[in-house]
Amino acid sequence: MSHTPIPVTVLTGFLGTGKTTLLKYLLQAEHGLKLAIIENEFAETQIDTTLLGDAPAEVLTLANGCVCCSINSDLAKGLMFLLERRDSGAIAFDRLVIECTGLADPAPVAQTFFADEELCERYVLDGIVTLVDAANAERHLQESIAQAQVGFADRILLSKTDLVATESVDHLRQRLQRINRRAPIHVVEHGRTDLSHLLDIRGFNLNADFGPALTFRPVQAASSVDRIRTLVLRTAAPLDLDRLSAFMENLLEEHGNSLLRYKGVLNIANEPRRMVFQGVLRLYGFDWDSEWREHETRESVIVFIGDNLPEADIHAAFDAQAS
Repeated sequence: MSHTPIPVTVLTGFLGTGKTTLLKYLLQAEHGLKLAIIENEFAETQIDTTLLGDAPAEVLTLANGCVCCSINSDLAKGLMFLLERRDSGAIAFDRLVIECTGLADPAPVAQTFFADEELCERYVLDGIVTLVDAANAERHLQESIAQAQVGFADRILLSKTDLVATESVDHLRQRLQRINRRAPIHVVEHGRTDLSHLLDIRGFNLNADFGPALTFRPVQAASSVDRIRTLVLRTAAPLDLDRLSAFMENLLEEHGNSLLRYKGVLNIANEPRRMVFQGVLRLYGFDWDSEWREHETRESVIVFIGDNLPEADIHAAFDAQAS
């Protein structure tokens, strides 16, 4: 039996950024959707009941038809448990939101949706949304895991902006953009934000869209202690596919665990179509996209968001294979 894949939003953010407040708003908003919320046991405020026994998950159905679920084993088992309950008719939902603990690395959560064949067929990872506490960001971003959460994001939501000066918020936006140039930045007010910032992000769609936040004007320069940064490679020279493949294989071999997110739109020599690819750590996919339009500037652009990457060496290696 074929199934329409269930879109999944992963919600991350350091401790106290307001993830649970946002989830409560999402559950109460008038969107007409039946949501399932996976909340792990380390969340700041429990939405659902305390876990009991050895079942992979405890499920609570709310009055509006949404479902809250806590996981007390690994995520993959919890996801399968939800599918079994859904397929049996015991529960109903058409979207899933996963709230990560404030100290969680988003990478294993994202990889779950690519590593298991059945989960790949039944779920589709729609996007990773990261909350950043504007009042405490300077302290939080001293932690490498908080920077990684920002680096993985398809959307960044700023909370508690009413508690800090406007110039501090502007400075924070610039810092977040240096870490992650792919992710648009929006404000969440007391847990409320436009639902388009949370749903139908299509952050993992394999296409030529980098998102509205990515521009190729220089980001304001500043000395930075951040480990996570955005690296952009670009060239107007048509790329040889074999040399490009060798470059990517070497990059993944040497730095695959440090490449949090990456995406490219490539101009391949003697090929009328764009090649697009994207990945998380060492997992990636690629495909041919639409043809380049007449009079359109053909160029290759690759955006990496990485942890302490040797940027000069990567630029040199890319320039060498592109020349």
